Amino acid sequence: MKNEKVEKFIDGYLKRFKSAKVDKWNYEDGCVLKGAEMMYKVTGESKYKEFILEYLKKYINEDGTINFYKQEDYNIDNVSTGTVLFFAYDETGEEKYRNAIENIMNQLRNQPRTNEGNFWHKNIYPNQVWLDGLYMGQMFYMMYETRFGGKEHYNDIISQFKLVRKNLFNEEKQLYYHAYDESRQMYWADKETGLSPNFWLRAMGWYMLALIECLEAIDQSVYEYYDDLKVLFKEALKGILKYQDKETGLFYQVVDRADVTENYLETSGSAMIAYAMLKACRMKVILAEKYQENAERIFNTLADTRIEEKDGELKLGGICSVAGLGGKEKRDGSLKYYFSEPVVYDDHKGVGPFIMAYSEMLRN
Repeated sequence: MKNEKVEKFIDGYLKRFKSAKVDKWNYEDGCVLKGAEMMYKVTGESKYKEFILEYLKKYINEDGTINFYKQEDYNIDNVSTGTVLFFAYDETGEEKYRNAIENIMNQLRNQPRTNEGNFWHKNIYPNQVWLDGLYMGQMFYMMYETRFGGKEHYNDIISQFKLVRKNLFNEEKQLYYHAYDESRQMYWADKETGLSPNFWLRAMGWYMLALIECLEAIDQSVYEYYDDLKVLFKEALKGILKYQDKETGLFYQVVDRADVTENYLETSGSAMIAYAMLKACRMKVILAEKYQENAERIFNTLADTRIEEKDGELKLGGICSVAGLGGKEKRDGSLKYYFSEPVVYDDHKGVGPFIMAYSEMLRN
């Protein structure tokens, strides 16, 4: 069902859209592109397709090379925007998009891995597996395998999800830690487990998105792998719903620490969970009669309370600007760290999932 306020917000946002990182192929922009792709598929309105193709003009050359993209960085974040190239290829039939897909797949073919077999998060973060990375890498990998890879590496994809379940899942809390350092060398990593100290909401959101998008992209006739992903999705959903705020339906920046004064209900991760639930209901991965109303409530709370008028424009607020581990900022994964990052308006990582969730609301 259409929501005029949300429609007005999306229109304004896309009209004034600016790249999150100028002259860099980046996953943040990819979040908004995915939202536009989903809106096009639901509404058929050409403005969404035009937005995507216009954006890609700056990046994709006629031979399929990608401007401002370096394979040798082996940055898993740089893979995720490649998912929109499948859409561009299907809509235009232009081989440059098919070649660009192959260029990104070449990164994954050579991506460094942990000893157990998970992709490193980045070349500059050796031996590290971040929960976010499953969305960044595995969705593209699954789409490629289904379309062009003969499903030959489905086992690798599923294995990487299972390794993350083995290494990052806390059985007692039923939540996933933000990251894991196989070498146990990083200052943020527990010396025994290699785990970062806390459960960050958006990382959980990325993980839920990774699972539901891979469930959509996989050939369901390979039912044992489909079932593996389904089991992981249902377990993760059941876990995070234990921490849902009863009053608003939203989720906290550090998921399990509602008791801490500085903690806050965060927009991007809540939008991701709403989207994943709505899509899972539609795909019959979970029972709509059990989850649909809750998912709609999360979205409606965000639409009602987080879209605000600022300087004559509608903006989406309450978004954690960024959160990572390590790097020059010495990010240590502590509670103090997660609460120190700016809370902002209109960040692509919040708006993209919000638009995705709205596209699912329109399907009802």
